[in-house]
Parts: sequence; C-alpha cells; structure tokens
Amino acid sequence: MKKIILIEDETSVVSFIKKGLQENGYEVSVAFDGRTGVQLVHSNDFDLVILDIMLPEMNGLDVCKEIRKTNQHVPILFLTALGTSENIVLGLESGGDDYLVKPFKFIELVARVKSLLRRSTNGSAPETEEQDACQEHIYQFSDLILNDYTKKVTRNGEEISLTSTEYKLLLYFLNNPEKVISRAEILDAVWGVNYELGTNVVDVYVNYLRKKLDHQEDNKLIHTVIGMGYVLKKP
Repeated sequence: MKKIILIEDETSVVSFIKKGLQENGYEVSVAFDGRTGVQLVHSNDFDLVILDIMLPEMNGLDVCKEIRKTNQHVPILFLTALGTSENIVLGLESGGDDYLVKPFKFIELVARVKSLLRRSTNGSAPETEEQDACQEHIYQFSDLILNDYTKKVTRNGEEISLTSTEYKLLLYFLNNPEKVISRAEILDAVWGVNYELGTNVVDVYVNYLRKKLDHQEDNKLIHTVIGMGYVLKKP
C-alpha cells in the first residue's frame, strides 16, 4: 500500500481528501501545519507528499525546500488555491513535481497521484536477476548515462542528483534522442495530464536539467529549437 502524507490545515479538505484516497487504496497520514509536515517527512518513508502553500508555522514553499534538502526523490504535489502562472512556477522552482489548483475534481487529483506514483521505485528484482535487469535499463548518450533500474544518473563519471520530475524529463529525452520534441509533447509525456499551455513549466524544468547536466558551454546536450521545442543531441 502506497503511503501518502497530506499537509493541509483545512479540516474539511483533509477529511474529503483522506477519505477519498483511502477508498482508492492509499494509506494517508496528515499534518495540519508546515513544520509538523517537514518533521513527519524526515522521519517516515512516504511515497508521495500532497502539500498546500498557505499553511501555519511554515508555508508550503518553505516546506518543499526543506524536504528537498534531504530528499530529492519523493514526489511532491502542490494542492492550493493559488493558481496563477507565477504561483505555479514558484511551486515548481521550490522543488515541487506537480501543481493542482483548488477547487479541483477528485478524479483529477487521483490521476495526478497515480501519475506521480508511477515512478515509484519500491520493490526489487530477485538477487539472481538483479544484474541482468540492471543492464537492460541503461541509457547512454554521449558521456551521459542513466540507469533506470538503480535510478542513477552520471555524466562524465560524475553522479547527478535529480528530482523525480527532472528524472522523468531526462528519461523522455533519452527515449527520443535527436528528435525535436514540442512543449505539448513533453507536457503530455512527463506530467501525464493536460496543463494550461500558457504556463512555462516545460521551460522551467528544461532549464533545471541544463544547469545540472550542461556545465560547459561547448558541451551542451539539450538544445532549443526556436519555435518548435527542444532536442537532445550530441555537442
């Protein structure tokens, strides 16, 4: 059973979401303020964090940043009434993986939850199969290597730490090398649900990847194709 923590101070919202998620087979813990939420995430192994922004003790953006200091991999879904493009970008820049605006349809929340949990790495192959399974999930492009079994990413032998969304975006590029990919295609493949196309979430996350992968100006892997999208190609 997947374990979710809901960090939300409105009791009516908590009751509604907790009941619905439990009926969908999830184990749900609750924190009613930001500071308690951070402590619970640090002391437990959750599969997903659902997080409001307007919280007592510590706002959701700071909560997200605190979580990311020690945990780069747990998916974080912002669930908030703050729905402007600026708010969405702030949430994603603080380390969030997805953003859903209140009021929302519960069916959409479940879709977002399932999409984020799809990248769960719980469980492992039997020891006798581990090496073969590992080798089957290795992607290499230039000096970049991604192992989708161990979730380890390196470039020129140096390990790179990625959030779950950054990882999924990189994996999508590696599955489509040399192909010019539109922003709409990336939104659909990486986030799994339709975003407002006016937001710049794709550009934000591509820039995150570039900062982590492309340290040298003459050795970039992710390139912009003006008016069309992005492409992963060798320098």
